[in-house]
Amino acid sequence: MMQSKRIDPLLKRAQEKEDTVARELADRQRTLDTHLSRLDELRRYADEYANAQMAATSPAQLLNRRAFLDRLDSAVTQQTQNVDSNRERVEAERARLLLASRDKKVLEQLAASYRAQEQQVAEKRTQREMDDLGARRSRLQQVADPDSGVQS
Repeated sequence: MMQSKRIDPLLKRAQEKEDTVARELADRQRTLDTHLSRLDELRRYADEYANAQMAATSPAQLLNRRAFLDRLDSAVTQQTQNVDSNRERVEAERARLLLASRDKKVLEQLAASYRAQEQQVAEKRTQREMDDLGARRSRLQQVADPDSGVQS
């Protein structure tokens, strides 16, 4: 079996791995986008709530408002951590995709090299066969017509 044919299954597996990692990266990116969107919404809501003017309120209402603002700040902090951890996951998947792409490219280059070598061997074989055929024809022609050959 030719070397280029033996590498084809490896190349196929490398392509499948690259495709799988690319899908995982896309999933992680969508998750990150969702978390970023939630963070933006939380921040907007917290800002609106913090800047809303309250009519004369009692101390109990002020305490409730402060407690709610603290919970909003806590939620924003938690969502910020979610975004950061999802960013790290996206970067890790991006690195995996880069490695998978590099592995596939190396195999593609190796297969191309094997194919080029096989092509050279085939061309040399064809040339040798053509040379042999030409030499045989020349000998046959000399045997058939001894006078037309080379003079000594």
